[in-house]
Amino acid sequence: MKLPHGKVPQKTLEKIVLKYLGFKREEVVLGPAVGEDGAVIEIDDKAIVSSVDPITGAVERIGWLAVNICANDVATFGVKPTFFSSCILLPEDSDDHALEEVCRQIDEAAKRLEIAIVGGHSEVTPELKHPVVIGYCAGITKRGNYVTSGGAKVGDQLILTKTAGIEGTAILATEKYEKLKNAIDNETLISAQRFFDKISVVNDALTAFKCGGVSAMHDPTEGGILGGIHEMAEASGHGVKVYYEKIPVAKETLKICNFFEIDPLQLISSGALLIAARKNKSQKIIRELKAQGINASIIGEFVENGEERVLVRENEEELPLPKPECDHLWIALRK
Repeated sequence: MKLPHGKVPQKTLEKIVLKYLGFKREEVVLGPAVGEDGAVIEIDDKAIVSSVDPITGAVERIGWLAVNICANDVATFGVKPTFFSSCILLPEDSDDHALEEVCRQIDEAAKRLEIAIVGGHSEVTPELKHPVVIGYCAGITKRGNYVTSGGAKVGDQLILTKTAGIEGTAILATEKYEKLKNAIDNETLISAQRFFDKISVVNDALTAFKCGGVSAMHDPTEGGILGGIHEMAEASGHGVKVYYEKIPVAKETLKICNFFEIDPLQLISSGALLIAARKNKSQKIIRELKAQGINASIIGEFVENGEERVLVRENEEELPLPKPECDHLWIALRK
């Protein structure tokens, strides 16, 4: 079967990837699993949380994204990311300037998040068409002092920070600027390009976790908000009810998605954070986030029936929650 662009489909992941997990070690508390952002290794009274991610669909801010996307995954456990390694793959015609630009971006992003760069690898790769950066990030906490993507409980409210499709908006406004400039005003496109500055959810996640009452957090990357919600439901074994009208979408995102005829809720959404929280803590979490300048909204709730994944429209009509077959970024980039 030919695989689609982007993340390997869940069925293929379960059928192939999750079958080959090497030697089983007792220190691994959380290993590869559907819907989880990273791994947890416990040693004595400490836990190491780590994550790895490639940046393949962006060029202009590739180093910046590599650090932030991996750091986000660690932060969704409620753990501060502190160490980073990268594998930088450059096309055959690359020069010193191209390598330095990627390294400069990695350095800038790491310093902003107080992350040490502890190693990596750089090479020019034959037949590669554009740069690829694979990042690895880790953080350390006390044993048991973290949450996972699969920790949502029945009755938890689902909170979303910021807006849908943040990363996809920034990438399309940058990579497809020449195509968009005749249809969308320049002010909107420049504003959309600045969405790269919203990519980090480290502050979002650490702020929410400190409030207490957080059962699970997830960074909705490929597949967008809808893909992220499905992954949380899958990991927790619970169902979810999502209110369409309560999901915030920026005007820049709407204009770009309308141009490419794609769904903003299925557009890569790094920069937004999904939080499952107890009802008696939701408002406190939202207040604390807003005090940090981070907008947050309650967009749904988790329910007992694991098969129930519902999208409620403005007329109270309940529809099956759409499950992305591939991220809509790839649809737009092919146009």
